[in-house]
Amino acid sequence: MIEYTVRIADVNRHLFEVDCCVGGISGGEIFEFPSWIPGSYLLREYARHVVGAQALDPQGRPQPLEKIAHNAWRCRSDADALTLRLLVYALDPSVRGAYLDARRGYFNGPCLFARPRSKPDSSVRLRLEAPRHAGQRRWSVATAMTPVDTNARGFGVYEARDYDELLDHPFEIGEFDRVEFAVHGVPHSLVVAGSHDGDLERVAADIQRLCSIQIRFFGEPPPFDRYVFLCVTASSGYGGLEHRYSSSLMFHRDDLPRHGGEPATQRYLKMLSLASHEYFHTWHVKRTRPAAFVPYRLDERNHTRALWVFEGITSYYQDRFLLRSGLLEQQDYLRRLSEIVSSVWRVPGRQMQSLADSSFDAWDKLYKPDANSPNAGVSYYSKGAIVALALDLEIRLRHDSRTSLDTVVQALWREFGAKDIGVPEDGFERLAREFAGDELAEFFQYAIRGTQDPPLRDLFAQFGIDMQLEPTAPMPAEPSASGSVAAARLWIGVMPKRAADGVECVTVLSDGPAQEAGMNPGDVIVALARRKVSCDNLDGLLSRYGAGDRVMVSAFRGDELLDFQLTLQAAPLRYCHLQFEHSATAAQIARRDGWLQG
Repeated sequence: MIEYTVRIADVNRHLFEVDCCVGGISGGEIFEFPSWIPGSYLLREYARHVVGAQALDPQGRPQPLEKIAHNAWRCRSDADALTLRLLVYALDPSVRGAYLDARRGYFNGPCLFARPRSKPDSSVRLRLEAPRHAGQRRWSVATAMTPVDTNARGFGVYEARDYDELLDHPFEIGEFDRVEFAVHGVPHSLVVAGSHDGDLERVAADIQRLCSIQIRFFGEPPPFDRYVFLCVTASSGYGGLEHRYSSSLMFHRDDLPRHGGEPATQRYLKMLSLASHEYFHTWHVKRTRPAAFVPYRLDERNHTRALWVFEGITSYYQDRFLLRSGLLEQQDYLRRLSEIVSSVWRVPGRQMQSLADSSFDAWDKLYKPDANSPNAGVSYYSKGAIVALALDLEIRLRHDSRTSLDTVVQALWREFGAKDIGVPEDGFERLAREFAGDELAEFFQYAIRGTQDPPLRDLFAQFGIDMQLEPTAPMPAEPSASGSVAAARLWIGVMPKRAADGVECVTVLSDGPAQEAGMNPGDVIVALARRKVSCDNLDGLLSRYGAGDRVMVSAFRGDELLDFQLTLQAAPLRYCHLQFEHSATAAQIARRDGWLQG
């Protein structure tokens, strides 16, 4: 057995002290830190936060300790047991890190726990010591890890089957609110740290509905006997991370609904969508996972071309479960689909990088964006979601809604996840073709391994939904009588950001006027035709011109003022708008109802 002890060493210096005690060794031990955390595909090199390390024998005497790699230490010793004692700096407020200050503590296992190389499969005990400082004496603990001997506030001893399970249990430490509820007989907890004035009973009731429909989707009983939503409110920052028995969620405090029964705001629905996403991962990525992740190799990149299957499909279903549980109206659901389609259509990189390559390159591209990323690549989350949407419609159309993407995802769970078997690279495609026909081979070729857009407009039409594409720039207040674009707005071809003295070009988009004129990312536009520019008046200034007109743009590159001659273009049609087709046939309406209600 490996025994870990975590102490709150210094809240002001943001330091955890962590002991790793291992026995039954001979000649010493090598201790290794993970380089990444499952669910977030980037080598974060958690060992870089270690600020102090020493090795001790059972009598507390120091032993020789040598750092032998960026994430590993070797202790040479004749003792039959050793303790590696680390001081770990913790000030990462994200759901992927470790954090400690005078108000709260939080950690993920990969941030604190080194693994003894000689004990890869040993069981684990973790002792979390209560803080000694008076200011933290009211702190409590929230985690899904199995308690063995803990006090009323949760401090004490926990256990895990092995090191991988240890890493999969984040801990929230501090003063927080907790609401308990059951879903299909399984205890769930909603834990919310951070200041807020939200109605947590309402949040728990809504999440309970989401959880219930997801459990029914995959089948009872669920593959867990407890579940904890570990939430923290913040003034900035947003995200989530899935675990087998819990999830960590970060959102703005104003995303929570207030007491009084007000209608659900878009911000609250976004927060529920985040919870839905991470809960779906409990099946679909934590248990149904790529063969490349079985087992996780946490010291290196684990490449797979199928990440879109897990993140993209989850991104598609996160709002479908809001719709199915009655938390989202159909019109709002179409609006949210419009937004995700638009987010992909606005990115030229979707025509440069396939979904399979986006999945494979996640480690070096998605989590390391630069100014050219929108031109060179596409997200397997967002494009994966619209490909999942297109695939769902394709299957329903071919089988008159008797079969759908639901059928394939549920079969994937039964064949792989429920049996704890990794999904081979072609596993999802093979199942989809088995249930929906080999005709899908062409779809997978162009939509997954190619860069062609899925035929969403044609697919939506078969379901009585009209899809229109409009200019990226805001539309005039009144559309034309025909319903088509009234007047193509002009476009200079940049992704803008408000700057103190003008408009910063975050990205200069491929083949746009700015790129053709030689502008760079980071240039700050201050004038157009000698008129001062801001994010608020740029469209108004452009409205005085027509496509093909040449106009001078003045911009600072660093401290140098440069002039560029831009040939203006009509704004590309990249904003998606979905609405019900009022002249839809009975067959189209039946398909639409089956999709939206099924």
